[in-house]
Amino acid sequence: MNKRTFKEEEFPYYTLEQFGLSQEMIEDLPMNVLEDLKDGRRSPVLPIRVSDDEGNIIYSRTRFKFYRKEDGTIDVLFYPQLLRCNLEQYSEEEQKSMLEGKTIVSVSPTGSTGKFFVQIDTETNQVMYIPTPVIGRNLRSLMEHFHLTSAEIQIIQNGEPVTFLEDEEMVTVGIDLNEKTGIRLVTGDMKRWEQQRNNQFNQYNFGLFGCWVKDENGLLDYIHEDDYTDEIWEEQKKVIAKNSAIKR
Repeated sequence: MNKRTFKEEEFPYYTLEQFGLSQEMIEDLPMNVLEDLKDGRRSPVLPIRVSDDEGNIIYSRTRFKFYRKEDGTIDVLFYPQLLRCNLEQYSEEEQKSMLEGKTIVSVSPTGSTGKFFVQIDTETNQVMYIPTPVIGRNLRSLMEHFHLTSAEIQIIQNGEPVTFLEDEEMVTVGIDLNEKTGIRLVTGDMKRWEQQRNNQFNQYNFGLFGCWVKDENGLLDYIHEDDYTDEIWEEQKKVIAKNSAIKR
């Protein structure tokens, strides 16, 4: 049985509300996002607003995840959207690879000992990192399941996805630290692998109280039902009609 790290009724809505994220907004996130939050994973990049000491409203964007404090209560850890990445500890070649969206094997940005898979979260400019043995174990399982060669695994470890045939179907696999396992596998070629990275959400993601709308840059904004435009109402009708057809 899969035991969740957090229950939805435990979510610290009061803290999120202080940053402009109401309970309705959180509950209207797609189901897979809510499941990720329950598992202690990071949210998508969401809009927030806070007031400074002079009462000015500041708008920004951030990811967040929940963590349990020593007293058992749950708090929020934010991963704000940065203006630029801090890559000073990496060589020019490593920086070039990371800025191209590749994963590298190098040191962690915190200076921890050991080797890490390191990657830029392109939506926040935060540097993500995971110890190589963690994903290395998953790569060995992948190698056994798909009968990949040592050379192909080496390519994946160096940050490049690999495309191969499985049951006469093209499959592409590569390291992506946004994934639960650190590995992303898609049916299709390299182009499809890149497209999936940028298409995690539909343009309109309807909930009970409103809709999370994806803009041309792939960022989400929340529209309450009271503020729907004619276009959003029409899109909701299409979604309802499509779901009704599926249930028949």
